[in-house]
Amino acid sequence: MSINNEEYQPINCDDYDNLEIACQRQLHLHVQLLGGKLFEGKAKELILRRKVEYLIVESNKETRELRLDHIISFSNPEIGTIVIEHSSS
Repeated sequence: MSINNEEYQPINCDDYDNLEIACQRQLHLHVQLLGGKLFEGKAKELILRRKVEYLIVESNKETRELRLDHIISFSNPEIGTIVIEHSSS
């Protein structure tokens, strides 16, 4: 994974809460990232590293860290589609 030096922009609290629920239930998510990339896998946990928050997703027995401010939306039939609110800074 490449190191990204851009400043982290926290996501909306309601969106964060929905990601916490997805992790608690270990839901299978379809995630759209900045740049149009799509990723899917089981939501495992949220972590904080060097003042940047990540969603840990497991897919095909591999884990991946998705930076929260790089997520555009995520969806699952149980919670619907959540579009992340980003600050306009």
